[in-house]
Amino acid sequence: MAKALFLDRDGIINIDHGYVHKIDDFEFVDGIFELCRLAVAKGYEIFVITNQAGIARGLYGVADFEILTSWMLMQFKEQGINIKEVFYCPHHPTKGVNEFKMTCQCRKPAPGMILQAQEKHKIDLEQSIFIGDKPSDMQAAEAAGISNRILVASRYLIEESENGGKKPEQTNQSKVIKVDNVPGALEIIRPL
Repeated sequence: MAKALFLDRDGIINIDHGYVHKIDDFEFVDGIFELCRLAVAKGYEIFVITNQAGIARGLYGVADFEILTSWMLMQFKEQGINIKEVFYCPHHPTKGVNEFKMTCQCRKPAPGMILQAQEKHKIDLEQSIFIGDKPSDMQAAEAAGISNRILVASRYLIEESENGGKKPEQTNQSKVIKVDNVPGALEIIRPL
């Protein structure tokens, strides 16, 4: 079975400017290519697991997301990195304005996208890693059975704790490692 590096997109691959859906607004996070090259060298297949509620909110369409994703994948390819697949959730349970307004099993913190990737690509989740910047990323990874979870510091951690959301401390902390940035995550996976 394959082992995987699962990456959230906004905040991990690109700077999270909020509902990024245009190439002109997409800025890669420092260190992401180095991190991915290291993961590939260590035998990890790379997957992106991303909530895209902007689709449900009517801010952009599926076609916009797919155009940006194709461009992003090409940028990785030019760096010698193959992203195996991008899984995305276009839904939102309450804020949608179209057919994507619904409760689903794919929107993080639900583990649906990870489990879909695991089934489709025969992934050993116990040997896999998830890197995200929100407590919901860690919760989805934990629910899917991924024990190696890296939480990159972000504004969402502050906002969720201030707003009474589920804090990362409320997830199983045995394997959640907090780092300040993506280069910090690189140092964590280097010895794995």
